[in-house]
Amino acid sequence: MSNRPLAAAGRLVPLLRAGLIAGIVIAAAAYPLVALTGLGAKATAHAVDQKTRVLKTALPAETSYVYGPDGKTVLTMFYEEYRQYTKLSDMSPNIQQAIIAAEDSRFYQHHGVDPKGVARAFVSNARSGGSQGASTLTMQYVRMALRDSATTPKEVQEATQQTSLRKVKEMRMALDLEKEISKEQIMERYLNSAYFGHRAYGIYAASEIFFSKTPKDLTPVEAATLAGLVKSPSEYDPADSDQKEATGRRNYVLDRMSQLGYLSPDSATAAKSEPIRLKLTTPPHDCAAVAEKYNSWGFACDYLKNWWSAQPAFGANRLERMDNLRRGGYRIVLSLDPKVQAAAEKNVGAKEATGSPFANGIVVSEPGTGRVKAMAVNRTYSLDLADNPQSSNPEAGPKVKANYPNTVAPLLGGGDLAGYQAGSTFKMFPMLAALDSGMTLSTSFNAPYRYRSEVYDGWSPSNASGAMSGQQTMWSGFGKSVNTYFVWLEEKVGADRAVRLAEQLGLRWRTDVDRDHASPDKAKKWGAFTLGVSDATPLEMANAYAAIAADGRYCEAIPVQAIMNRDGTPATYATPGGLHREVAKPRCRQVVSADAARAATDAARCPTGDTPARGSCGGWSTADSVRGTVGRPVAGKTGTTDSTRSAWFVGYTPELAAASFISDPDNPFNAVGDGQSQIPIKAVSETLRDGLKGTPTRQFTPPSDAIVG
Repeated sequence: MSNRPLAAAGRLVPLLRAGLIAGIVIAAAAYPLVALTGLGAKATAHAVDQKTRVLKTALPAETSYVYGPDGKTVLTMFYEEYRQYTKLSDMSPNIQQAIIAAEDSRFYQHHGVDPKGVARAFVSNARSGGSQGASTLTMQYVRMALRDSATTPKEVQEATQQTSLRKVKEMRMALDLEKEISKEQIMERYLNSAYFGHRAYGIYAASEIFFSKTPKDLTPVEAATLAGLVKSPSEYDPADSDQKEATGRRNYVLDRMSQLGYLSPDSATAAKSEPIRLKLTTPPHDCAAVAEKYNSWGFACDYLKNWWSAQPAFGANRLERMDNLRRGGYRIVLSLDPKVQAAAEKNVGAKEATGSPFANGIVVSEPGTGRVKAMAVNRTYSLDLADNPQSSNPEAGPKVKANYPNTVAPLLGGGDLAGYQAGSTFKMFPMLAALDSGMTLSTSFNAPYRYRSEVYDGWSPSNASGAMSGQQTMWSGFGKSVNTYFVWLEEKVGADRAVRLAEQLGLRWRTDVDRDHASPDKAKKWGAFTLGVSDATPLEMANAYAAIAADGRYCEAIPVQAIMNRDGTPATYATPGGLHREVAKPRCRQVVSADAARAATDAARCPTGDTPARGSCGGWSTADSVRGTVGRPVAGKTGTTDSTRSAWFVGYTPELAAASFISDPDNPFNAVGDGQSQIPIKAVSETLRDGLKGTPTRQFTPPSDAIVG
C-alpha cells in the first residue's frame, strides 16, 4: 500500500506549523465567561481531558547541537525552531515580570482563565465591534503546546483556528492544567514556547539572537523589548531600521512594570529614555553553516545527516527522522579525531588542488568500532556553485555546474552517489572468502599473462604486465596484483561467495548494472567482480578493510561517539530481543574467522613493501613505498581501473584503516592517468603516518600454521 499521502502530510506539518507561528497574533477574540457552561458543555469532554494530559508532559521543539569530538565545540545546529529549553531559575526575574506586564497582569491571581479580563474584553468588543483578546498566559501556553505537539496539518489548524469552540476548549484546558502544574511551571513552559521573531523560539533563542546573551543576564530594558514582541513579532521588530514601533511597545511594557510594582517610576522613566541597543546573532543551521575553520568537517556533518535518516531509532521513515533531528534537542558528538582529520585534510589538499576536476578524497575508519575518524576531499563544502565551471561530462547540459571547487555532494560516501570503480582493491574479497572457506595462503597457481575462464564462459582477462606471470601464492599474487591468479582463485571459491562476503562487509550496489550482476541468479558468473568493476565509496572500502584489521569483526560505519537526548540520557533503540542499546555504540559482528582475517592481512602486507609474518611476497610489489612512509606494520591494496579512469589505495594498521581515491565524479570517462595513481597511495600512507604519530606501535597478529599451508 502506498504511503505517499502520509508522507505528503508529514512534509506539510512543519511548514504549516511554522506559517501559523509566524502569522498568528496570540491574543484572540474573547468570549463571555458563560460560554464555559454553554458552549463548554458541548465541547467533547473526553477529547479535552486527553489533550490536558498531553499538555502536562508536552515539550516544545528544541534545537539539536552537533559538537566536535571534545564535546564542547559547537560545529552547527539543526532546528525547525531555534530553541534551547531553559529552566526558570536560569532566567532573569526581569523577563518573568516583563511578560506578565505585557500579556497577563493578573497571572498570579486567576486559575487559568481571568473572569475580569473576559468580561472587560466582552464589553469592549460589544461596544466597538472589535476583537480585544482575553487570553491568559496559561491559555496562550495551551495554544502553543497544542500547536507544537501537532502531528498532522489538521491538528495544527485545530490548535489555532479562530472559533468559539476552540476558544472554549482552550479555557477548559487552561483551568484543568492549573490544577495539575504550578504557576512557575507554566511560566517556564510559556517562556520556552513563545515566538519572538527572527526564528527565535523561546527566551533562550530570543536573548541570544537579539542581545547575544543568556536569559539570566537580561536587563529590564532588554526584557521589556522581548516581552513586547510576543504580541506581534513583525510589527514590533527592533531590528527594523525604524525602531519607533518597537520602542513604543517596549515603553508600554516598562510603564506596566512600574504600575505593577516591578520597577520604580524613576527607574521606568530612565529605562524609557534609553535607545534599544541590539547585538544581533545569527545561529548556524545545517551543515552548510559549519564555521570556515571547520569547513572540511561539513562532509562528515553531511554524512551524519544521511546516517541519521537511516536510523529506525529516530522515527518510522526518513521524513520523521529528520523532523526529529530538527526538533528533538539532541546533543550529538562527532567521532572525528582532530589529529587524524587534520592529517587527512593536509594530505589530500597537497596532492590535488581544490580547483581540479579530479576529486581526491580519503576516509579513515577505526577497526573494532566502525567510527569514522576522518573524512576529507579536495573540495570546499558550500552550497554556492556560482563560480564553479561547467561540468566535464559531455552529456551534461550547458547549465550543469561541475562539482568543484564548491560542492555538498557526498563524494566520500554515505549518500546516494554510487561511488567509483575500485579496481584491484576488490581482490581482497575473493581472497578472504577463500581463506575463510579453508584454503591456505600457500594456494599456488601458475598464472599466465592471459587466462581463459571456462567458468565465466570463455572470458579472457590479462595481467597488467608480463612480469606478473608465473607461479603465484596469495602473498605474491596479492602483492603484485596478478589478475589471472585472482580470476582463477575466484573460480575456486565462487564469485557469488565473494560478492556475498563484500555485502557482509558493508558494500552496497547502487547502479542498475551492479545490482543486476550481484543478484543471486547472476553472481556466480560475475567473474570481473575480483577486478573491481563495481562502484564503491571510500567510506565503504575503509570500513570493509577495517573489519580485516579487527580480526574479521565487522562494525557498521558510524559518524558519532555520543548522542544524548534533551534530558541528558543516551539515545537508545530497542533490539529484536527487547533490550535497549545506545544508538552511538558500535554495532559489530564476526563476519569471517579471526584466522582468515589474519591470513588476509599477512598477504596484504605484500603490496605495501612490508614483510609478512609467514610467506614471501615474490620480490616486488605495487606500493612498496608505503611501509617506509608509515613507519610501522601496514597492510593494504592498490587499485586502478581501465585506462586509469580512477585510482585507489586502501591501507590499514591495527589502529586505523584508510581508503583514498582519485577520479572525476562528474565524468567517469575522464581518465586521471597513470601519473596520478600514486596520489591515493601517498594520501593514505602519509595520513596514517601523521595521524598515528606519537602513538605506540602495534603489531599484526600472525596467522596460524594451519591456514599458512
